[in-house]
Amino acid sequence: MDVAAKLEVSAEPAGSNLATGLLSQYFEELRQRLPGGFDPSLALTVRDDQLVHPNGAFLVARVEGRAVGCGAVRRLDALTAEIKHMWVDPAARGHRVGKTLLASLEDAARRLGCTTVRLDTSSHLAEAISLYRSSGYTETGPYNDNPYARHWFEKHLGPVPGAPENLQT
Repeated sequence: MDVAAKLEVSAEPAGSNLATGLLSQYFEELRQRLPGGFDPSLALTVRDDQLVHPNGAFLVARVEGRAVGCGAVRRLDALTAEIKHMWVDPAARGHRVGKTLLASLEDAARRLGCTTVRLDTSSHLAEAISLYRSSGYTETGPYNDNPYARHWFEKHLGPVPGAPENLQT
């Protein structure tokens, strides 16, 4: 099956049952994978109101209508956004779902007017670190105090593909 050809990424209300269910799966996977478990209340989670335009967005990746991943982007300041809670169902991994979802989150950040995007991750999520590096992210110093993060990344964005570039005077 060509998953990438059937993949769609779209916005979803952050507080919806679907979004909440996907985040629950993500948090459960982190509880299982991180030594000592995972407590979402300590992880600098984002509020639903931070994921509504013009401050952010929550995106869901679907294959043939079935949700297989999610991610959020929120504005940190006028020109910087942060990607949070990016997760792909283990059954959908290896089919470019993560790469496509990440690119969609970057596009959402551009639509917010941001020129830089940041994210953090745990050292126990090797596939996430590999995805970020292969997508043009460079490791940077800590920009937050997330107790689970050991890697912080940043990427400078270009314009939204297909959108006219802003004229500079």
